[in-house]
Amino acid sequence: MPDLGGSRRKLKIVIGAMIAIDVIAIAVFFSPLVGSADSRSLQMNLLRADLTKKNREVEPLRGMDKKIVLAKDQIGNFYKQRFAATDSDLTNELGKLAAQNGVKIQTVRYRQEDPEAPGILPVAIEGTFSGDYLQLVRFINTLERSKIFFTVDAVDLAGESAGPVRLQITMHSYLRMGA
Repeated sequence: MPDLGGSRRKLKIVIGAMIAIDVIAIAVFFSPLVGSADSRSLQMNLLRADLTKKNREVEPLRGMDKKIVLAKDQIGNFYKQRFAATDSDLTNELGKLAAQNGVKIQTVRYRQEDPEAPGILPVAIEGTFSGDYLQLVRFINTLERSKIFFTVDAVDLAGESAGPVRLQITMHSYLRMGA
């Protein structure tokens, strides 16, 4: 006959171990370490909100490699379309805008400055123009809307109550280097 005493003893040990595991599982389930279902739900909601916030923060960075290539193309197109290739292009554009608005050019000085960025050369332009007030206002507006990029830095008007008004203007434009 088989030894039932040894088998019974082994069976009691296995049942005792299973009961101990059940007690430990129940203790962990109801312990404050794990928390209640409400606290776990609250913690899960906080983690979801944090994940959503972090996704919003990194959203502008998605596809950055494509955005950089696109920006470089747009900068290149801007340089080609809005920056003059030669000094004479600046002079011609300024003369054309003055003529369109009935403004007379008295003096214009061009001074190339140190390059700020690769591929472009800043040019400081100081000029004196004359005409009636309305013509000068139109000239400044047309200058700022010109195909060639001009930034007006300073404007000084001088004149008498009757006769032409004199406009001294300081502005900048840019030349494409290697054009």
